[in-house]
Parts: sequence; C-alpha cells; structure tokens
Amino acid sequence: MILKKMIKQNLAIILLSSTALTACAKPASDSSQKTQTPVSQKNLSAEQQKQLQQLLEKTKKNLILVKGGSFMMGDFGPEHSVDKLPYDGKGDSKPLHKVTLDDFQLSATKATYADFDIYTDVTGQKKVGNFDEFSIKERAPTAAAGINWQQGRDYCQWLGQQLNLKMDLPTEAQWEYAARNRGQYVLYATDNGKIDIGRNIWSFEQRQNIQDKTKVYKNISTLQQFPPSPLGFYDMLTDNYEWMLDWYAPDYYSKSPEKNPQGPATGTLKVVRSSAPDDGQNMHMGGKGLTMQRHAMHPVEDPKRAKSELVKKYNLDLNQNNSVRCASSP
Repeated sequence: MILKKMIKQNLAIILLSSTALTACAKPASDSSQKTQTPVSQKNLSAEQQKQLQQLLEKTKKNLILVKGGSFMMGDFGPEHSVDKLPYDGKGDSKPLHKVTLDDFQLSATKATYADFDIYTDVTGQKKVGNFDEFSIKERAPTAAAGINWQQGRDYCQWLGQQLNLKMDLPTEAQWEYAARNRGQYVLYATDNGKIDIGRNIWSFEQRQNIQDKTKVYKNISTLQQFPPSPLGFYDMLTDNYEWMLDWYAPDYYSKSPEKNPQGPATGTLKVVRSSAPDDGQNMHMGGKGLTMQRHAMHPVEDPKRAKSELVKKYNLDLNQNNSVRCASSP
C-alpha cells in the first residue's frame, strides 16, 4: 500500500513538474471564458452563515493596499547584477519595460482548501480536489487549494460580490509589482529579498519533516510558515503557482502598453507566477522563484496530459499545484 502511494505521488511530481504546457486548442478570448459568477444559496443554515462571515472577514483583513506607481517590469539583471547579465534564463521575461499601475489591493495569502470548502458549500458546488485514499492527506485544510483558472476567477469574483468590491485574479504586472515591493529590484519575494534557507524559505530537512509527519511522500503546500515580505505578503516564492488574469504570449513584453497592462486579448495558455512547493536548496540551484519569472499553463488542464494512462489510472489532479491569490481594484 505504501509503495503504491509513493508510486502515485512520484508520478504526480513528474507530470506536474513542467510548467510550460502545450495546447492544441484555438486561441480563446477572455469573453469566451466568461461565465456567470456563482451565487450563494438561499436559506443557508446558521453554521453556513457563520462560516461565510468568517471567510469574508478573513478576506477583508488579508487585503493589502498596494499604492500604484511606475516600475521597470521584467528581467532587471542587465541593470542590477554585478556582471550586467540577465537573472532569468528564459526570454519571455524580456525586454525590461516601463509599467504604470493604479492603486490595487492584493491578498496577503493564497486561498486554502478550507476557504474553498466554504465557498463551494454556500454556492452549492462540488468541492475541489481529489478525495481518494491517496489524495486526502494532501488536501489539508490549510494547504493552498489546487484549482484551475476558471475556478480561481469565479472564487475571486464571488468574494467581490459578497464584499461589494471589484475583485478578480491579479494581472501579472500587479503581482510582480507587489512581489518586488512596489517595483524595486528585488530578486526574491521574501522578507529581505534573499533566500535564507531554513529561515525565510524551506530547507530540505524541514520539507522532509513535514513529509514524515503527514505521511505524504512529496512536497505539499504549507502556508505562512516564514516571515512575510516587507509589504506583508506570504508565500509568493513557493508553495503553489498562482493563476494570473493574463493570457500568455512569450513576446508580450515587447508590445505591452505602459498603463495597467492586462495581457494579450487572446491565447491558449494562462500566466502563472510563484512556483510549486520546493525547498531553498533546489530553488537556489535551479534558479527558481525569481520575482520576474513567468510560466504558462493550460487554464483547465493540458489535454494531452489529461488523456495520459497514468493520469487516468492514478486519478492525478493536474491542477493540484495551481492556486489563487485574489486582487481588488478601484
């Protein structure tokens, strides 16, 4: 039984490790993906009303105001590094370009399974994630919820309706501006802009201790274990990717507008930021978790991987490492 569980979890790591997914579908526009925002059911029980109120209060408390301004978005290595070389080995974080943003609010934390369970319960939806004997331990209430793009957007917009705020997924410009402490040349979204293994990011040993305690033989998201960034944001470096509002285009930075960029009008993949659960040694050696790094993923699930016999056999959740941090704009 343990061997079977380890095989499944190792297969999940292999299948989820690549962040650049391909898609055969025709490019879609934002309008083609718009759906009606879920609404809360009528006649909620007293317990449901209590949980809903707690979620709304938590959401309001976690929203951090980020004052707008201008910054140079993208790989600032040629301007900042000692050798005047890029920090990011990928070309899609270039060129460095000026972006000006209005004020916005961004959640201090990623949404958890506990948050999503309240949301799906009061809106009459099926819970997100898998519940088989191998997945249930990975679905800890305090872990970042594994969801697809539309589920994340629906959740944020629903919260906005409840709070009478204009809430949505953040744009990648908003996310990077916040991760870089309002656009400063910050490499890592930690309390000091650096990786201090074991103090502001997981060490390999700390990750192993979590695995031993949970009996889950892979890294799973465990939130708010380290100091926040200077602006108050937790876990922007790791513990699950975060869906952005933007469609992905590798050359978008060469034609991005300066004022409040929203990404391309159409596409097949969505931008994600942050990274899957990892430890500081791997991230530092692999050049992962940089504030300017962009990744692209299929907004639902990669069609080719979804048809994989391994995915079907082991009921793998291809969005387990994809989460959401909601934003609010004026």
